Amino acid sequence: MIRQPLHHAGPTFSRIVAGAWRWHVVSGETISRLIHAALDAGITSFDHADIYGDHSNEEHFGAVIRKDSSIRNRMELITKCGIKFPSKKRPSAWIKHYDTSKQHIVWSVENSLQMLGTDRIDLLLIHRADPLLNPNEVAEAFTQLKDAGKVLHFGVSNFMPSQFRMLQRYLSFPLVTNQIEISLLKVDPLFNGELDFLMEMGVAPMAWSPLGGGKVLPVDERMLFNKAAKYNLTYSQMLLAWLLRHPSQIFPIIGTTQPDRIKEASKSINAELDLQDWFEMLQWVTGKEVP
Repeated sequence: MIRQPLHHAGPTFSRIVAGAWRWHVVSGETISRLIHAALDAGITSFDHADIYGDHSNEEHFGAVIRKDSSIRNRMELITKCGIKFPSKKRPSAWIKHYDTSKQHIVWSVENSLQMLGTDRIDLLLIHRADPLLNPNEVAEAFTQLKDAGKVLHFGVSNFMPSQFRMLQRYLSFPLVTNQIEISLLKVDPLFNGELDFLMEMGVAPMAWSPLGGGKVLPVDERMLFNKAAKYNLTYSQMLLAWLLRHPSQIFPIIGTTQPDRIKEASKSINAELDLQDWFEMLQWVTGKEVP
């Protein structure tokens, strides 16, 4: 597995990231198997958010770390904060909303540290662009957490370039990524300036839902199976290889609950798609040749 930095200032992560957002639907034993399958395949980076699994996924993951603390130093932990919604675990919320106040960010990190059974978070992201985001408060929270060694690096998720640039202006250290939705079935970031901006900033994007969330291609899918066979890849590996070909150095996040699928995803890293195959796949989803 290739390991690369998200930014020249770090951190260095595995190019494929294991996403834990659906892991609440499986047993603790399966979560342990998923973690070890990822580590064995060289996938050392794990993506969380405080809200995943109705605020339970971090705790389930942390239970595995508490049973064997030695694995913590073999992995990098990513988590996100800033979204609140009605839940028995968060009774004060009566409507879904965002909270990027200094108080909530610091509280959320302290809670994630406890749930994950760790003393540090490798990368913290603001989960969504909050229309009431106060950059001074966010900067104060980030600086406090960084100085305390509780969070090593910071980034954002689902931010537009202007929102990224605005927050960066208030920080004395870099935002190292923007986690965005991009896949063969979600190609907007190729054309709306999102990836261009991140390359300009020297920031590698992370891709959530890199397989398109189960959506089907707008063409006969046998075409993709045939092209995958050309490279001795599976359907899913071909979709990942298409993303990995982009020069922005996209880090796909794989949200599977099956250990074998994690191992399968890890093998896509060595695929080298021909330029014309890449553009033909793009043509399938846009329905037209490039100008």
